[in-house]
Amino acid sequence: MAGTASYYYAKKRFERVGVPTHQFWIFATGIITFGLVGARLAHLATNWSLYRHSPGQWLAVWNGGLASFGGIALALPVGVFLKRRLWPQLSLATFLDRLVPALLLGWAIGRALGPQFMYAGGGHPTHQWFGLYYQGQIGKRVPVPLIQALEDGFLWLSAITLEKRRPRPGLVSGTAILLWGLVRSLDEYFLLGQHSHSGSLGVQIGGVALSAMGATLVVRSMKN
Repeated sequence: MAGTASYYYAKKRFERVGVPTHQFWIFATGIITFGLVGARLAHLATNWSLYRHSPGQWLAVWNGGLASFGGIALALPVGVFLKRRLWPQLSLATFLDRLVPALLLGWAIGRALGPQFMYAGGGHPTHQWFGLYYQGQIGKRVPVPLIQALEDGFLWLSAITLEKRRPRPGLVSGTAILLWGLVRSLDEYFLLGQHSHSGSLGVQIGGVALSAMGATLVVRSMKN
């Protein structure tokens, strides 16, 4: 549902500015496919000691195991390549300004609707009233998916509010990427992270790297 909403919302956003979308399904299929592959490979790499003797589990994503930043790392270059092939007339900054808010909305919906179906999706243990139970985890946990849904929803609202002010190309997407990467890194450190776990550290580093990319877009938008 979240993916469908994000797909049609993104199409509508491009259509509003006169961008042809009859090939948008190619772009969406490409980034989703390679995003899933990258997310799974990153999970396998950071948990190799658990999987190296169990090749039958390498594809068992229904048991959990998709690293979001691994997906981003592989989907990003694929997305840039497809954008250049399908919409060479658009600048990358303008393209991202139309796409990123749709991704934020889709992520917010997905985190809000699916947390109880996630395997080990909760954060640190808690005895507070807001704690929830998650499959594969003992006791109440900080409801990180719901927290992230609120964060992403707020970022989406902020992005479309900024967009209404007609900023320079790259400012909307750059600001959103900068803040999302920073928030994701902080979530991992304070609510989810295991300091000795390479995957957790990788998420924190990935969040900072994504923020740096967003900051670069913001700076470039200011100069243009």
